[in-house]
Amino acid sequence: MGRGDLSDAEWERLRPFLPVSNRRCGRWRDHRQVIDGILHRVRTGVQWSDLPERFGPWKTVYERHRQWSADGTWERLLQQVQAEADTAGEIDWDISVDSTIVRAHQHAAGARIDPPPAPASKGDTLAEHQDETPWQSLVGRRAEVVQEVRAWAARAAGSRPSST
Repeated sequence: MGRGDLSDAEWERLRPFLPVSNRRCGRWRDHRQVIDGILHRVRTGVQWSDLPERFGPWKTVYERHRQWSADGTWERLLQQVQAEADTAGEIDWDISVDSTIVRAHQHAAGARIDPPPAPASKGDTLAEHQDETPWQSLVGRRAEVVQEVRAWAARAAGSRPSST
């Protein structure tokens, strides 16, 4: 067991929540060894291909991490461990936020509160939208732009390809 690897107590806490092989794709390498490899890479920042051999083939460690990230296994594992710790009363959910931790961006001061003015309409559509709020007018203009883009796309689909 190397420095930074899972302790026996940590492993026993994680093991019940880890996925089990379905035996269709062969046998999986030991989850503990692979998780230790992932933790080593996260902790040290080394390239996947530079993982020490004690974690097994680096491609196996990489693929397991990629697969579990894609299918949500890491998120489920976190939720399950948190739920178990919460029911045991091991998590203190009290938090404190003050201005030394969360600061507003320098451009956040004096921001406009009102929505932006409606864009100028063409032709007689100005009278048509006069009793609307700026937001309603903006939504209406968005619908007009979408229709124009669809018409443009339909015309482009019928024309022959050109190279620039």
